[in-house]
Amino acid sequence: MSDTADGTNVSDAAKPSTSVENDKAETVSASRNASASDDADMSSMSDVESLNAGVRQMSNVLYWRFFVNLVLMILDGTMLVIANLIMFNIDPLAYLLYGDNFHTQLFAGILFVVFGVVYVGCLHSSGIYHRHVMGDGFQVNYKIVQGVVKLVIIQCAVNYMFKYPLPRHVLFEAAVLTLVFTVIERIIARVVITRRRKTGMYSYATIVVGSPECIERTLHRLHKRSQLNYRTVGVCPIGVDPETNKIVSVPIPDTVHIDKSLTVLPYSTSIGETAVKSGIQTILICDVIRRDSVEFNVLSLAVESLGVEIALAAGAADMGAHRMYFRNIQGMPVLTMHLPQYGYATRLIKRVFDIVCSLLLIILSSPITIITAIAIKLDDHGPVFYTQKRIGLRGKPFRMIKFRSMVTNADELKAKLAAESGHSDRFIFKMKKDPRITKVGHVIRKWSIDELPQFFNVLKGDMSLVGPRPPLPEEYARYNRLYATRMFVKPGITGPWQVSGRSDLTAEESEQLDVSYVQDWSITGDITILFKTVQVVLTHKGAY
Repeated sequence: MSDTADGTNVSDAAKPSTSVENDKAETVSASRNASASDDADMSSMSDVESLNAGVRQMSNVLYWRFFVNLVLMILDGTMLVIANLIMFNIDPLAYLLYGDNFHTQLFAGILFVVFGVVYVGCLHSSGIYHRHVMGDGFQVNYKIVQGVVKLVIIQCAVNYMFKYPLPRHVLFEAAVLTLVFTVIERIIARVVITRRRKTGMYSYATIVVGSPECIERTLHRLHKRSQLNYRTVGVCPIGVDPETNKIVSVPIPDTVHIDKSLTVLPYSTSIGETAVKSGIQTILICDVIRRDSVEFNVLSLAVESLGVEIALAAGAADMGAHRMYFRNIQGMPVLTMHLPQYGYATRLIKRVFDIVCSLLLIILSSPITIITAIAIKLDDHGPVFYTQKRIGLRGKPFRMIKFRSMVTNADELKAKLAAESGHSDRFIFKMKKDPRITKVGHVIRKWSIDELPQFFNVLKGDMSLVGPRPPLPEEYARYNRLYATRMFVKPGITGPWQVSGRSDLTAEESEQLDVSYVQDWSITGDITILFKTVQVVLTHKGAY
């Protein structure tokens, strides 16, 4: 047994295999002898040993999670104290009820500490200390804003109830400072946590279970999304036996590329006990086992009863955010569900938000717009704007306007370039070093300036600030039933595709992002995407 960086014990089962041949031999053997493996694993640990191992497993995870959250809570509360101390030095009499003396200063200090504790409570109620939020920068910032708003409401209520004459401008200025300091503190904390995760700390040792092909795709995604906090140490390739219709272990084909350093584990109903003995904290199922199946129910009970988390890598079709209501009408149970974001009030708010923001951005970007128009005209004397037929809400066509960044015959060259670059099968065509792009076009595409005229499309109502990108008619004609659901919302200037890698994403990743947005979008989510867009534009990630 050896100790990992996060304090868990990892046995030989979670260590890298010594050779590729041994890996394949063990996997094939496990596939042929699945039932024998079940009996052997079930007898390997007694009920008492399983319980004790589960307790130790849970304790190891909770220990570092508690320690990290405790440090973050202390730092968060300290940010509020520092903000109020700054305001105290600027206007001390605002905090001192009965003159400037030792007792009143002591009372003010105690009050700062008390509100620091209240602030931590507000952040906790916003969900900022949840393990799935800890490493997500923008989600953390949104929850900080929620916590500060709750704190201000509580402070106003306390001031009113106890007649504490703290001026409102001091209260709000202290709240703004608290917000700024906490965001900066969390950025630094995120950098530290991310670096520690690369060494194996503050992450969850994970086994990925599924078909070999899906395991390969899932490993690729987990590697690109470290904030998910899953550190893969093993895989369990499975399939369905056509004769018995049962889940069995399967060999990994030569066409599937999975890191050979990962341990290949056989599948059995006692995989939870194997995970506990190996120091595994999470079993991630990517496919084959359906969440509504008996197999999943049995596996989840066997795993979670030992303190091991079970997670599902949901597909695009499983990512809905329906609110469900259960009713029993004269002995007939009825389950109704709806997507709250498609209510009239929410859609009205989104439209008002689009109009106000697009008007403001048109005014603010007008100097850049004028300079860009002049530069395009001087470059090749061609037209400044480029309009193109795109498909909008529910298949309705419209003319999308952009600054022209390509040569005038760019559309004629598209099919040829798509075939040459191997992108003819993709719904979204993008290629690096596109020869159609002009000199000015390279600059405006790098900074996404070519998209600025689309604010007029938003103002008109053809587009929204946030949403899936509007497809071309020929692209829309190739959509399957699932991917076509992206047309149930207005297309956007920016969206999940733009802030998640843009042109660097695979076709499958791009499609899943669009479909999941249609099912899960919200006003706060749109605001988060807008802030992320600013970061993407400044870093030029995936822009070409």
